[in-house]
Amino acid sequence: MIRNYLKIALRNLFKRKGFTLLNIFGLAIGMTCCLLILQYVNYERGFDKFHEDADRIVRLRIDNYSEGKLLWKSATVFPAFAPTMKKDFPEIEEAGRLMDANALLTNEARNIKFNEQKGYFADPSMLKILTIPIVKGNPATMLNAPEKIILSESYAKKYFADENPIGKVLKMSGFGNPRMCEVTGVFKDYPKNSHLIIDYLISYSTLGKFMKESGDTDNSTETAWGWYDFYTYFKLRPDATIEQVQEKMPAFCDQYINSKRDPKSNRKTEAYLMPMTDIHLYANFNQEAEVNGSGQAVSWLFLIAFFILAIAWTNYINLATARSLERAKEVGVRKVMGALREQLVGQFLMESLILNLSALLISLMAAYFAMPYFSNFLEQQITFTFADNMSFWLIMLLVFVLGTFLSGMYPAFVMSGIKPIIVLKGIMPKLSGGISMRRVLIVSQFSASIALIIGTIVVYQQINYMRSQKLGLDIAQTLVLEGTTSIQETEFQSSFKPFKNDILKLKGAENISLSSTIPGEEVYWTNSARWMRKPKESSTTMYIMSMDYDFVPAYDMKMVSGRAFSEKFGEDQHRKNVLLNESAVKALGIESTQKAISEKIVMGRDTFNIIGVMADFHQESLKRAVNPMVAKLEIHGASFHSIKLKTDDVSQTLADVQMLWNKAFPNDPFKYFFLDKHFDRQYKSDVLFGKVFGFFAMLAIFVACLGLLGLSSYNVLQRTKEIGVRKVLGASISSIVVLLSKDFLKLVIIASLIAFPIAWAVMNQWLQDFASRINIHWWVFLVAGVSALIVALVTISFQSIKAALMNPVKSLKSE
Repeated sequence: MIRNYLKIALRNLFKRKGFTLLNIFGLAIGMTCCLLILQYVNYERGFDKFHEDADRIVRLRIDNYSEGKLLWKSATVFPAFAPTMKKDFPEIEEAGRLMDANALLTNEARNIKFNEQKGYFADPSMLKILTIPIVKGNPATMLNAPEKIILSESYAKKYFADENPIGKVLKMSGFGNPRMCEVTGVFKDYPKNSHLIIDYLISYSTLGKFMKESGDTDNSTETAWGWYDFYTYFKLRPDATIEQVQEKMPAFCDQYINSKRDPKSNRKTEAYLMPMTDIHLYANFNQEAEVNGSGQAVSWLFLIAFFILAIAWTNYINLATARSLERAKEVGVRKVMGALREQLVGQFLMESLILNLSALLISLMAAYFAMPYFSNFLEQQITFTFADNMSFWLIMLLVFVLGTFLSGMYPAFVMSGIKPIIVLKGIMPKLSGGISMRRVLIVSQFSASIALIIGTIVVYQQINYMRSQKLGLDIAQTLVLEGTTSIQETEFQSSFKPFKNDILKLKGAENISLSSTIPGEEVYWTNSARWMRKPKESSTTMYIMSMDYDFVPAYDMKMVSGRAFSEKFGEDQHRKNVLLNESAVKALGIESTQKAISEKIVMGRDTFNIIGVMADFHQESLKRAVNPMVAKLEIHGASFHSIKLKTDDVSQTLADVQMLWNKAFPNDPFKYFFLDKHFDRQYKSDVLFGKVFGFFAMLAIFVACLGLLGLSSYNVLQRTKEIGVRKVLGASISSIVVLLSKDFLKLVIIASLIAFPIAWAVMNQWLQDFASRINIHWWVFLVAGVSALIVALVTISFQSIKAALMNPVKSLKSE
């Protein structure tokens, strides 16, 4: 029986080669798109799952409130959390901390030095929490004492070439006096699909030693409940759950933090545990280690994958039911010969299976060969990893069988339900149900396609809006040099002035300024502050940056009241004068920016005088709100040197700047970037989402048009005699085109009306994630609807015009 089904199915498929190829091509495109998107989704959702006990590892984060108002949410916490929670919570097996250890590392023996930014001070226990395969050294002792460092294999080669680095030393500069760190271990390069990038780890006790040398008598790296710069991880015991630990966190925070504060301050800290595997997609807090992805974007792409697949299967249903009239006589004869309806259903399901199986095999090959190009398109290191993933194949098999069954079942029942006596009398059956279903499916297809067009336009607009908005300062033509770490303040002062004078003599340089941060960098330097006229409990969090006299004019920042720092005013050099931005004035409760001038704020243990108010500017991307900022006049310790360029010969100016840098700061490597590109990196995940969304949205529309092309072709085929008669009676080409197109275009208009409100609701929800966002304008829907109409009209007209131009004599003879 199955052999007979297969034989007849192949005969029928080869009989109409055009429709067969159209079906297979449409299904293959849909399946290929689905596979590629699922591979990307699998990559994004697979971050940090390479750890042996990934399901038991959590990261702690905190929220800080003042007078019931949320001030900030931070991915980093106080250093005292880890040891205290390890002591108080039996559910915790291991506790460990990481803190940024950006430093200048130097191998003096080989004269190799680099400013490094992807390393951390790490508790020894972090080697038990994270899966970091050690290839050289003893994990039990490699981080158990001050001034020990372990390197990735790439970094070991970078600093020591083919030498064995164990026992050798690297000089670390940037934390007080330079110190010699012994290399005690080498680990395999840390995987890229992690929320952390780890190139080296320095023993945590090194940080404690530095703090003690700086005058810390409180052992702050172990006991502080106010210094929140520490990533804190826990490995829970196998029988413990996050929920069990989280239930105890409010009481824990009250006991160790909130109860120690002045009750009048109304300040409160809340702590939350987050599964490490959720961080990449669902963590977007202050001080994230890296720019994370978007769980919402990944979910939308996941849905798009099945939208495209559903559209492809819908095409098959439409084309199969459209052919039901052509096969009516075949069904009638089969039934007269004794075929049961179940057998006919089996026959048509076999055809569906062959088509879908052919498309699946093509799509697997296409996805495999397209993956490198898709990976380059995404600028990600994604490989085709499904080959050894049994769970994927089981899910894929289930989806394939279900899709094949559903897409084949309806046409099978429609065609197997034809009454043989009517067909054999020469009367063609009226399959109103099939026609109605095809209309519903066409409307569904184009509703999804139009919604995707609207989504693509809105995503593009939002990304373009964020990247084109004025930031409140000028970042164009700005070359940024990373600051010095190898010299002390007095030495820096004596070296920087001649360096600055030499820079200003270059014809390609307009000015140079110093700062602790630059636009595009998150500000980690914070402190509590209050307006002196307000009570102590009114303190709020301020984000602090340091700058020199030239920073405000160099970046063309607007002063809304008062003045900027200036060498004309000698009192500025005493560092007791500050600038605020407008948001800081509002946060402090000062009535206006004009009244803020000459007022005083208490910040930490010091009092400062406000001399000017800067217009709000976007320090970070427009996804985030503007933070209250305080600017202080400080030169030493500046992390960045900003040079404004005024030339098209950037390469020559860059070479000149490098030469001057090496002359002024011979012990610090020359490291630079251009600020506009650096700022844009914040939009990387949004730009990527826009590219992927737009690309697959266009493919979805293309697949829908393939189905429309097939239906219009079959419609023309069915009405060949009618078209010939109309032409003989004097019908014009345009009237025939309108006749053949109008029913389809009506369905596209209905699809537009359905898609508009759905697309508005979905995209409006997506925009809520952005602090600065566009409004969705009416013309977006008009453009999407008209675009769909034009695409549909072009698709249909291809066959309609061909039919209208056909010789009517030939048409009538063919019937």
